[in-house]
Amino acid sequence: MLQVAGLNVYYGESHILRDVDLSVPAGKMVCLIGRNGVGKTTLLKTVMGLLKPRSGTITFAGNLINSKSPDKRARSGIGYVPQGREIIPRLTVKENLLLGLEARSRQEKRLTPNQAIPDEIFELFPVLKSMLSRMGGDLSGGQQQQLAIARALMGKPQLLVLDEPTEGIQPSIILEIEAAVRGIIAATGISVLLVEQHLHFVRQADWYYAMQKGGIVASGATSELSNEIIQRFLAV
Repeated sequence: MLQVAGLNVYYGESHILRDVDLSVPAGKMVCLIGRNGVGKTTLLKTVMGLLKPRSGTITFAGNLINSKSPDKRARSGIGYVPQGREIIPRLTVKENLLLGLEARSRQEKRLTPNQAIPDEIFELFPVLKSMLSRMGGDLSGGQQQQLAIARALMGKPQLLVLDEPTEGIQPSIILEIEAAVRGIIAATGISVLLVEQHLHFVRQADWYYAMQKGGIVASGATSELSNEIIQRFLAV
């Protein structure tokens, strides 16, 4: 579904990503792990077109997307939930959700009756149904994270990109978000690329890549994630 090959990204003359190779198969969850400042968010922003690589290729659904703008990448089927969620605080929950329709093609938007919110959204995140008229800024951090993921799903993506979705969220909500993400994959067959530090969530993924100093230094099935890897890349 997503293939990154030989990716090099710079901030000015600072070399941030170094020859990064990564792939996300269809219908699978891949987790990117590593300590703060190693380039994980930079990689996600580059996949989304917010940063331009100096060299390397990004292929999505068989198409090279290096030259595509962020909005065209979204309309091609990549949903993005950035670190910090970026909910619009002075819009209601419903209005925030409807913004996700902008990631759909014009034809799909025309076919959406009365800008309806699919029942599947509320099946994944039941708390949002009772909060449609509340302002996004009035929600708790966990509720905002659920809203951000739901908003991305409104665009019907083939790939969902999540940047530290459990950051600053209480443990009970983390488990709900984990279950929702696994449920999304099971119900829709979409792929997920996840940056995460929470070990329990990391283990929900099918595959992991570990980053250090801007490069991929380890990878494998999360079922074989060793204590040594955990200590090197997840321990605080």
